[in-house]
This record gives sequence, C-alpha cells and structure tokens, in this order.
Amino acid sequence: MDFIEITADKIDVAALTEKVAHPSCGAIASFLGVSRDNFEEKKVIQLEYEAYQPMAEKTLRSVAAQVRERWPALVGVAIVHRIGSVPIGEASVAIVISSPHRADALQATQLAIDEVKAKVPIWKKEIYEDGTSNWKENKECEWSSSSVH
Repeated sequence: MDFIEITADKIDVAALTEKVAHPSCGAIASFLGVSRDNFEEKKVIQLEYEAYQPMAEKTLRSVAAQVRERWPALVGVAIVHRIGSVPIGEASVAIVISSPHRADALQATQLAIDEVKAKVPIWKKEIYEDGTSNWKENKECEWSSSSVH
C-alpha cells in the first residue's frame, strides 16, 4: 500500500502509521523533516513551501516505487509533504515505511528522504525575524547549481 500526498494541512504521523501498519510487519520506520528556528545565525520564524503539485505527486510516487523495487518486502510506504506555511516545530515532510524486519524499513526510509530532497519539485522559502526572506535550494536537488553528481 502506498499513500502519497501533498497537503496544506498539518501532517498526522499517527494516521500515517496506521495506514502502513500490517500484522505481518515487525517494523515501522519514520522520518519527519521539521521546521527549525534558525539558519546560518538568522532567526527563522516560518517556512513556506510551493510545488508544482502534479509533477511533485508523480515524483513522490516514483520515489515510493524506487524503494519498493530495492526492498521488495516492504508492505506500506507513506510519503507526505506540506505546502503553504509551516510554523516552526511542525513537520514539512513525513516518510513512514513498514516491513517485516527493521533493516529494510530503516534503509528504505533513508533512501526515500534522500530521493525526495534530490528529485521532488518543491521549493522552500525561509521567513526571518528581521522581515527578510530567502528561497532555499536543496544542495541535493538535481537542478541545483550547488549539487554534485
């Protein structure tokens, strides 16, 4: 079972865990990317995300397929990313993966977040306490001028 979503709503990790849970699974691994309050000594008060939603959802599905291909024993894969305003302390991305054994779930979760950061067309804007803001580029993203391939 795959659950893929781009949402403006707060991410409900417990609900995602329920979606991927299965009696055959002894492991559910999760990753939450949470808005932090600082960047390079600047006070961040909020993050804003924008996405080209059809392409972002298609790419998230591709990430889910990629981890399933590498770890065929996976049972549930949930990947959710927020758009819009994300307050400090709230999750902007969540990945929850179930499998019969922990190694597959943990490794798949790591690959999934790395691929989300590298490939999914979602852009982040940091809003600072001093009233300035800055669009951020993931160093890992394929179209980044700072990425190394």
